[in-house]
Amino acid sequence: MPSFSVRCHPSLICSQLIMSSQRLVRFLAKDGRTYYGDAILPHGTTDIAKAKQAKVIRGEIFGKHDVTDQVADIRKLLAPLAFEDVKTVRCLGLNYEQHAKEVFPPHALLKTNSDNNIKQSNMPIPTFPILFYKPITSLSGPTDPIPIHPLAQQGTGLDYECELVAIIGRACANVPESSALDHVLGYAIGNDVSHRDWQLKHGGGQWSLGKGFDAWAPYGPGIVSTALIPDPQNLEISTKLNGETVQRSN
Repeated sequence: MPSFSVRCHPSLICSQLIMSSQRLVRFLAKDGRTYYGDAILPHGTTDIAKAKQAKVIRGEIFGKHDVTDQVADIRKLLAPLAFEDVKTVRCLGLNYEQHAKEVFPPHALLKTNSDNNIKQSNMPIPTFPILFYKPITSLSGPTDPIPIHPLAQQGTGLDYECELVAIIGRACANVPESSALDHVLGYAIGNDVSHRDWQLKHGGGQWSLGKGFDAWAPYGPGIVSTALIPDPQNLEISTKLNGETVQRSN
């Protein structure tokens, strides 16, 4: 996959899926049932998180289905895809230069660095993509709490990484870069929650130990169709912590 100029690029590989909606959401409705739907945005916003209603999708989400005229009230937005609808979560690491220089940023949630400066790793830009995986159990919804395992409360380096998530909607292999985006169903925003000690010091040379705890890959709030995002390279992604912008990239 091409670099999207974000810290890593998770890709949810799911079954064959035709995007019939513009903004696919999965939600708990006020009637107590869970639906897939096409989010109805309030006037003047493009923020799916502000949607209060959605048109219900009927049928098999990975087969024949339709966006109906039935409108349901949203109680809570869930992870856009159910666990059983996701096959794997692939991530690319160090795919832009700035992140290759970071290990313990000053905004790390647990830090012992008294001068609060960025510690540099000066990791080389890889010739080939660094691939790692997150387990399906790491997926969670956009507003779900992020549990911190007791082992992750030790040491330093509990961190967040705002991500562009590409949902691949059909089986593919040996795809040339020139046509790679043809296989993308849509895009979401994700948080690659990480612990630098467990990733780099105790991971045995692989990163999943520091990135694969339960619910450490929240994403959503929906999946935006590629019809609305013709050029993913032109998207700005930012993170705010207590109202302060701490990450911005595109």
